[in-house]
Amino acid sequence: MGTIKKGILGGFSGKVGTVIGGNWKGIDYMRGKAASVSNPKTEAQLDQRARFGAALRFLQPLTPFLRIGFKNYAVKMTAFNSAMSYNLNNALSGSYPEYFIDYASALVSRGSLPGAMNPQIQSSNPGQIDFTWEDNSQDTTANTFDKVILVVYNPAKQKAITVIGGNERSACAQTIDVPSTFAGDQVECFIAFQNLNQSILSNSVYAGPINVFID
Repeated sequence: MGTIKKGILGGFSGKVGTVIGGNWKGIDYMRGKAASVSNPKTEAQLDQRARFGAALRFLQPLTPFLRIGFKNYAVKMTAFNSAMSYNLNNALSGSYPEYFIDYASALVSRGSLPGAMNPQIQSSNPGQIDFTWEDNSQDTTANTFDKVILVVYNPAKQKAITVIGGNERSACAQTIDVPSTFAGDQVECFIAFQNLNQSILSNSVYAGPINVFID
């Protein structure tokens, strides 16, 4: 039996007939009771699962990072779900059953702070990737004291290495250490900035793929 909490026009919790009511993050909702599905593997369902699977493989290793990268877009949803929504709508390529992430269109951080200008990457030493960028702290709302944020994502290993609160924007360089097991693997690199009080972030910029140096 459902319980009405706020009068006849308010939300309710529980089940009334075929309608289920509840509250999530302060939002009252109603949904129909799930019907029995004789064929749970329709073409549309399989297509949707393939889409979600491609996005999930990319984002799941980044879950802790996304709590920061998408924190300002976690409105009535989690930061992870916000990142999932953005990348499903903007970074998914291919067709069923082979969906994949277009890294150049993907975001791992989102915000209004000016992003990185002309980022470059190289791997000349074992276990290290060097990021460089141009100082654009003279841009409106940018600051020389903004801190760099870096992501190195390894699709083959399904792992991500991140730096949060790294060097200042004006330093124009930061090195990130990666595990020795990454040697020879192609990794996907992203760069963003966060202001000094950590309240505003930039959109991430895809710095490109690179093969990790083999000694």
